[in-house]
Amino acid sequence: MTERKKVLGVYGAAGSHWVGDGFPVRTVFPSNAVRDLSPFLMLDYAGPTYFKPSDQPRGVEEHPHRGFETVTISYQGSVDHRDSGGNSGTIDPGDVQWMTAASGVVHEEKHGKDFTAKGGTFEMVQLWVNLPAAVKMSTPAYQAILSAQIPEVELGTGAYGRVIAGELNGIKGPARTFTPVSVFDVRLSAGGHGEIRLTEGTNSAIVLLRGEVAVNGSSLLKGEVQIAPLSVSGESVLLEAKTESLLLVLSGEPLKEPVASYGPFVMNTEAELRQAFADYRAGRMGHIN
Repeated sequence: MTERKKVLGVYGAAGSHWVGDGFPVRTVFPSNAVRDLSPFLMLDYAGPTYFKPSDQPRGVEEHPHRGFETVTISYQGSVDHRDSGGNSGTIDPGDVQWMTAASGVVHEEKHGKDFTAKGGTFEMVQLWVNLPAAVKMSTPAYQAILSAQIPEVELGTGAYGRVIAGELNGIKGPARTFTPVSVFDVRLSAGGHGEIRLTEGTNSAIVLLRGEVAVNGSSLLKGEVQIAPLSVSGESVLLEAKTESLLLVLSGEPLKEPVASYGPFVMNTEAELRQAFADYRAGRMGHIN
């Protein structure tokens, strides 16, 4: 028997706001209760929200990032992406976009053209993952991970996980990461149950997007957008769904480095932050053609 990771609390979203005119988000962390989940910096849950058909795509115009990675997971709807590195593409339901901003990238995110024209329900997650100091100024990179590339692993009866990053039951996810990070998209049917192995010594959390799930037989996550941080000690969690449920399971090796962040930049010192703003204003992070 492996030791189970303990649930340290169950918390709701920190608040809701709009990002641009296309992404109504609820911030799961950081919040007053959940501050340090290194190497994870932030998680926003967008939707589910219905958008009427339109002839103008909604979203976020050109904006910069430096020092970390953005991971966008699509559940419903689609997003068109363009960046200053010349990367572009559309993520549809089940797809993942993993963008390594590193030394600096400028990008835009807008509703996909077909989704804009037809309208529909929009539901996505964006996760920010910190980069170690040694690679913060490396060359930016972009990974477009299609749903068909993401393996599924059975976790038990009526429960399975899509392995986006890391390893689950010996199956590795397609995302390339700079530090040991696990991101699992977990689905449970009503009455479904399963066990997830996680690494001793990692920062981990269960994020319920919607549904009702008991963790380790007691702690209950219910409704929409709740997070249960887990203890560093322990190597597994048991999930039991009362209703059909959608979750993200995050686990990562903490970065034991200082964090200096402001807006779209996450560095290690205030001087590095000032340099990031100066570089962006001078155009050194490029522009979208």
